[in-house]
Amino acid sequence: MASINPYLIFNGNCEEAFLFYQSVFGGEFQYMGRFSDMPPSVDENCPPPPTDEANRIMHVSLPIGKDSILLGSDSTSQSGDVAMGANVSMSINTESRAEAATLFNGLSAGGNIIMALQDTFWGAYFGMFVDKFGIHWMINFDENPSM
Repeated sequence: MASINPYLIFNGNCEEAFLFYQSVFGGEFQYMGRFSDMPPSVDENCPPPPTDEANRIMHVSLPIGKDSILLGSDSTSQSGDVAMGANVSMSINTESRAEAATLFNGLSAGGNIIMALQDTFWGAYFGMFVDKFGIHWMINFDENPSM
């Protein structure tokens, strides 16, 4: 079965963001590599990043649940800064109202709540927010998943 694994790009604070996400979801990083870990390239179109960016995250993966992996990296001066948050929303479907509340409260800490976690007309317990790193999230628990 195919799975959707969101990939988030940051402007230098990827490690901070992923340590925060790990504190909420738990688990261990499958991989966290820095640009300094890259082998030298023979491609002149792919030079190493400047020394002051070598410690930025080249790639990180954090399993969340049994079938999803949160992926991320930092931008570099070569790739340019990215517009944070507005281009990505992470949608999480939970197995209970309690799990929805735990994730909503944990991830929204220090952020901006757009729609408080609440019962909706479509039969879900749902909320939306932007976390303190500018990432948009939707938390959903379907009361009647067969509908």
